[in-house]
Amino acid sequence: MNFYEKYFLPPLIHWTCSTKPIMYQRKKVIPMAKGTVLEIGIGTGLNLPFYNSNKINKIIGLEPSKQMHIKAKEVAKSNNISLELIDLYAEDIPLEENSVDTIVITYTLCSIHETDNALKEFYRVLKSDGTLIFCEHGQSPDENILNWQNRINPYWRKVAGGCNLLSLIHISEPTRRYAISYAVFCLK
Repeated sequence: MNFYEKYFLPPLIHWTCSTKPIMYQRKKVIPMAKGTVLEIGIGTGLNLPFYNSNKINKIIGLEPSKQMHIKAKEVAKSNNISLELIDLYAEDIPLEENSVDTIVITYTLCSIHETDNALKEFYRVLKSDGTLIFCEHGQSPDENILNWQNRINPYWRKVAGGCNLLSLIHISEPTRRYAISYAVFCLK
């Protein structure tokens, strides 16, 4: 980890991911989590205040940046949340099969390098009756916005921890399946 990744990137990500519109989206989806929760890319813990503690048994946060763990622990403590942190990537989750009731992923898929492998891992650890909650950004269907995304993405990825503004995150309408690289999560 270089100087930028250790000291500048964590506060930058925290700042960009805590804007009012993004926090509004978090507030809408996070209370749906229940049981044993695996949060992918927990970062600085921005979702933690929105969990309904009456529905949660345990929260496991997967985050490769130990620098992000510091802030996540502070947020968990201030919200009286028991949090287990794992400093690994989403492509290799060290949990048993069918061990998680809910997987939460917010504004993180854009920075996962091997999305296919990560999605396979999500499917492996999620119980058959479990829930995948995701809230993401990605490639815009609006041509004007897409042109800007194409222009700034090479630079953005370098300063924003690998965040890819052109991630293909969408729903395939005929099957209503989560359509990132053959994933098999059925949307309700």
